[in-house]
Amino acid sequence: MTAASVVVSDTKIRGRIAEDVYKQLASDIVMGQFEPGARLDEVMLASRFAVSRTPVREALKQLAISGLVVYRPNRGAIVASMTAERLDQMFEAIGELEAACARHAALRMSEAERDALRAVHAAGRAAMQASDSKAYDRLNVELHLLIIHGAHNAVLAETALSLRDRVAPFRSTQFRNLERVGESFAEHSVIVEAILNHDAIIAYREMRSHLMSARSAATRPVSDRLAVIGGSK
Repeated sequence: MTAASVVVSDTKIRGRIAEDVYKQLASDIVMGQFEPGARLDEVMLASRFAVSRTPVREALKQLAISGLVVYRPNRGAIVASMTAERLDQMFEAIGELEAACARHAALRMSEAERDALRAVHAAGRAAMQASDSKAYDRLNVELHLLIIHGAHNAVLAETALSLRDRVAPFRSTQFRNLERVGESFAEHSVIVEAILNHDAIIAYREMRSHLMSARSAATRPVSDRLAVIGGSK
């Protein structure tokens, strides 16, 4: 192995570690283990995850981009405040954006992209039947990304992906309930069928409906907690 390949390998490993720390911290923040305004100390977090401070620092920067953390160079990071109303508005916006992507994808996806959509949806069925919520969550993301990119509108995709990254930690919480996995798959089935049949109207309508269902499932426990926090002030 050359020195250059070792560097690339080390970079990939560090990137994966930072991503793992980001996902766990995002989940902890969303589920209320860190309250708004709480300071996120790099040394404490590095000890908690048994990693160096570098991946923790990268994870905090990523959390700042998603809006979950306010990152202050040389002064540390704190958990950002999030109101139930703001969260609801974010889900409403991403619902409209992804619905538009589904409409365009129904008309613009190539045959190769449609084959990929079929394959991911089939894998989602297998994950659902195996009650593997983690695998289904991953495949859910993959399916939505295929549709977003299948719209073949770079500006729309960029906007949708940017907002999607901000609500992603909240969206993942919906699959803690296995019943929601089955509901999500059924909703995907209608959307995928519409896209494969080149039916832009149904694709738009059902994707929007799907995101509204996801919003309700994902934000209910979070919104309840935020309401309690807000009411205690």
